[in-house]
Amino acid sequence: MSLVSKLATLKAAAARGDWVVALRLASRFGQLGAQRGAILTARGAQVRPEFYRELGQDPDALVAAGIAAMKERWRL
Repeated sequence: MSLVSKLATLKAAAARGDWVVALRLASRFGQLGAQRGAILTARGAQVRPEFYRELGQDPDALVAAGIAAMKERWRL
């Protein structure tokens, strides 16, 4: 699958509000720019929320920050 089609798939997932799929796709992109940390942390918080709770972080807030980062990065 090419980057263009991955991006189209990500945008379609975002358009339907499927942020689990959108974050999963985005976390596999090679170039995430300044939003890289927020997107990867959000994906980690989706997959292993208990780990982030143990670190004293709110997984829901981390996911929300990752979604905001994706919206900024790709103007979703």
